[in-house]
Amino acid sequence: MMSTAGQVIKCKAAVAWEPGKPLSIEDVEVAPPKVHEVRIKVVATGVCHTDWENLYETGKGMKFRPFPLVLGHEAAGVVESVGPEVTNFSPGDKVIPLFLPQCFDCDRCRSPKTNLCRKNWANAQVGILADGTSRISCNGQQVYQFLGVSSFSQYTVVSDTSLAKIRDDAPLDKVFLLGCGVSTGYGAAVNTGKVEKDSSCAVFGLGAVGLAAIMGCQIAGAKRIIGIDINPDKFEKAKLFGATECVNPKEHNGNIQDVLVEMTNGGVDYAFECVGSPAVMTAALESTIDAWGMCVIVGWTETEAMNVVVEKILMGRKLTGTYFGGWKSVQEVPKLVDDYMKKKLKLDEFITHKLPLDQINKAFELLKLGQSIRALINLWPEENNPEVA
Repeated sequence: MMSTAGQVIKCKAAVAWEPGKPLSIEDVEVAPPKVHEVRIKVVATGVCHTDWENLYETGKGMKFRPFPLVLGHEAAGVVESVGPEVTNFSPGDKVIPLFLPQCFDCDRCRSPKTNLCRKNWANAQVGILADGTSRISCNGQQVYQFLGVSSFSQYTVVSDTSLAKIRDDAPLDKVFLLGCGVSTGYGAAVNTGKVEKDSSCAVFGLGAVGLAAIMGCQIAGAKRIIGIDINPDKFEKAKLFGATECVNPKEHNGNIQDVLVEMTNGGVDYAFECVGSPAVMTAALESTIDAWGMCVIVGWTETEAMNVVVEKILMGRKLTGTYFGGWKSVQEVPKLVDDYMKKKLKLDEFITHKLPLDQINKAFELLKLGQSIRALINLWPEENNPEVA
């Protein structure tokens, strides 16, 4: 155990005190891990659109979560100490925290049909761990842990079923992306959609998740991959990941789905909605061909409804969703890390900005303006950490 084991650690964190307000860098206290919990030093974290939505769109498309909270759920770090009854982790292990657990014991974990383990799920959704409390506090006040992770803190505590141990030579400032965005988009194509060789695909939304979906379509052997976004600045990057062409809906009269149906002589084989907009979800479904078209909803919204014309389904199209790309998190994230190390997956190309923790609000702004794909947040800039070059 490290010298801080069993002690409260004081460190920096970006705290969201209330909805709609910028994050505030605070001195927080992180309590030691309890039974089946692990405390980790967070080395690198990304700013994901879901973090932005929970801060600035709470109560709109997102369910309300209690404040104050520490956001952040896409990260990589090193185990600092472990709580009682933890057997799979040791101090010094490189790890990726997971907002989707894998307990290996429940019916869902034992089924090959799903990755949706529900271990501590309800608690994590409202920012608390298994015992009903958070391990992070600020000035004596409990601070909730977003999705049970809270990676916008230099240290955090997570459940041992919500943590993946990865190889020692993995660069944490790259593989943190496998904690959310890249795994989600890539898995949507290869696991959920099961894209076939020589097929045609449309990917709506060219952020990190959409680009990862394009990468998945290319790796699966799709012949035609159409990227769709209202920001043409993203087209060059989309083609780097495998898009064969890109379309800006603003440059066309009428519905984008009609444009795609005409372009593809009847519709694409697979469509991936990576925006989180009900209107775009409808467009994605209607861009697929009848008889066998598959539409996968990847973009996140919790409270809104999409419009489906029943005939579109009756004529043989399939509509489905994906969560974390269908990956069984604890066992498959390390395999994704291996694939990156073997150069089978791109990760470096997603990172467009590198910022210290005290500039995290700039990262949120870049994301909202569509100027970044992923901003890497270095939580320890003063250490000149070689893990974050």
